Amino acid sequence: MDYNDETLIQRIHREVADYYDEELELELEDRDPALVQRVLAGDAGGPGDSSNLNGDEAERAERHMYFRELFRLQGELVKLQSWVVATGHKVVILFEGRDAAGKGGVIKRITQRLNPRVCRVAALPAPNDRERTQWYFQRYVSHLPAAGEMVLFDRSWYNRAGVERVMGFCTDDQYEEFFRSVPEFERMLVRSGIQVIKYWFSITDEEQHLRFLSRIHDPLKQWKLSPMDLESRRRWEDYTRAKEIMLERTHIEEAPWWVVQAVDKKRARLNCIHHLLAQMPYVEPSQPSIVLPDRERHADYTRQPVPSTMVIPEIY
Repeated sequence: MDYNDETLIQRIHREVADYYDEELELELEDRDPALVQRVLAGDAGGPGDSSNLNGDEAERAERHMYFRELFRLQGELVKLQSWVVATGHKVVILFEGRDAAGKGGVIKRITQRLNPRVCRVAALPAPNDRERTQWYFQRYVSHLPAAGEMVLFDRSWYNRAGVERVMGFCTDDQYEEFFRSVPEFERMLVRSGIQVIKYWFSITDEEQHLRFLSRIHDPLKQWKLSPMDLESRRRWEDYTRAKEIMLERTHIEEAPWWVVQAVDKKRARLNCIHHLLAQMPYVEPSQPSIVLPDRERHADYTRQPVPSTMVIPEIY
């Protein structure tokens, strides 16, 4: 598959724009809400039809729509968090998909404004020598939620059905045992009161190729490309077969799979968060009024100056 330099440059520019959008999200986090509204309002008005706009105007309108919806959905996630704590609900959310499918991006947007003690991410490395001798699910169990917690798995026990199968890191017997065990394991979690939600992020062959090229040509993202990622690119069809088998054999009523169309990163984030919110019957719990207490002042206390040798130079 060939791409000319112009296509690649355009793609890298879009990736960079997406990165700066993320920085803008963080920059707006602690700003005056009125400023946020002015930034989101922009010149494009509402998120309506942009078919009559030129390319730059349409792109700007799309970005305004994205930010408006993202902040609205994140506000709903805060309400969901309060409901989870108040009710003692327990949630496990699995994020699976090919390399560069956008799993990390949506996880970041979900957790961005939530309490990390309530909503935490489990991103386990490859098992060590000791863990490889344990029951396969054992190292995941310690990360499961207690009452009032949500745990987001950035890849999960389904590694065995994907990378381990394709790269030959498990035997045929281990592979088959996984498919015998995982439905019962997940049913056991559900019976114990843990809600299990599973997302597969789907991208095209062409889209993954372009995202990998963008990472290769962007010094700030080259670290995201591991030798395993590059090998997964070569074995695209093997991963496709493994994914198809996984979805067929582990799509159960108690914990079904949900496929997120992820070629458009921003739409994938919004669609996934919107769907996640719909999976729980949350309501915003009533919150007690917060009154800031007066600071105590003591006549016998004098603040001591910090030694100048301890202060970092003010370069900026």
